[in-house]
Amino acid sequence: MNPEDDPVGPSFIGLSIVVPVYRGAATVGRLVEALSKLRPAGGLEIILVNDGSPDESGDVCRRLAETATVPLTYIEHARNFGEHNAVMTGLRHARGAYVINMDDDLQNPPEEVVRLYDHARLGGWDVVYTRYAKKEHEGWRNLGSRFANWVADQLMDKPKGLYLSSFRCMSAMVVREVTKYSGPYPYIDGLVMQVTQRIASIEVAHYAREEGQSNYTMRRLIRLWLNLATNFSVLPLRLAIFAGAGMGALGFILAVFVVVEAFFRETPSGWASSMTLMLLIAGVQFLILGVMGEYVGRAFLSANGKPQGVVRDVVRPREPATHE
Repeated sequence: MNPEDDPVGPSFIGLSIVVPVYRGAATVGRLVEALSKLRPAGGLEIILVNDGSPDESGDVCRRLAETATVPLTYIEHARNFGEHNAVMTGLRHARGAYVINMDDDLQNPPEEVVRLYDHARLGGWDVVYTRYAKKEHEGWRNLGSRFANWVADQLMDKPKGLYLSSFRCMSAMVVREVTKYSGPYPYIDGLVMQVTQRIASIEVAHYAREEGQSNYTMRRLIRLWLNLATNFSVLPLRLAIFAGAGMGALGFILAVFVVVEAFFRETPSGWASSMTLMLLIAGVQFLILGVMGEYVGRAFLSANGKPQGVVRDVVRPREPATHE
């Protein structure tokens, strides 16, 4: 697509940037300042979603809403719901022809935003992910990301080898479809894969964290993996079936072995083999029950109306959006 064929018309905001904020008081101001200097086609707006941050992020974001030189919307969650839930709230308030979401910690370079946006709009892509030549995360985080992407390869219909980064650009059409999901356990990449396969990726820089430490603990990563595994695939249930069938076959083989042993030995002990079999079967049974319980529990909470996010307050831009 040529720049002359740009789908962003003069009456629309070209780009919305959604930033979930959690413990970002020290960095979100610098991020907004850097983003405000960008000049993407069609103009931009910034949407900050304070996801129940326990630090002074709320006060900082309110001051930014008063002083920002670009349209800035501040949304405050009533409590912490999680990164993907916060992004979903931000997406619902986005007005851009394209929407980029990025973290508040300055590890995603603001100067890469326009390149990501232009790649999506000029290439006609519905979604563009970013990938990193080198990730400046701690080792365990990198391993966790690789594991999550491997799980996504097994469970989701995603292009082979695509790295699922939280620094991504989506078209308004994709945002509209993704935000139709109202359940309490969103996984944005899973929702994206259900909407489109017109997906690309570009390589961008990744900076080391300047302030604090990652908000993703092992517990949060496990919760994210569970959202991926149980919200967008029944493969875990099918694996549980295969595990049960495998243990049934093993039990049959051992039963035959015990009968044969009874015929040819006078005093077969059998205690070790029996205990081994009992422990194996019990372990697989508990595994299957756990998988089924996770699905049932999530269905129960969804049916009982567990909220995806509760918005306490919205501070809208002080001035009407203008476009250069």
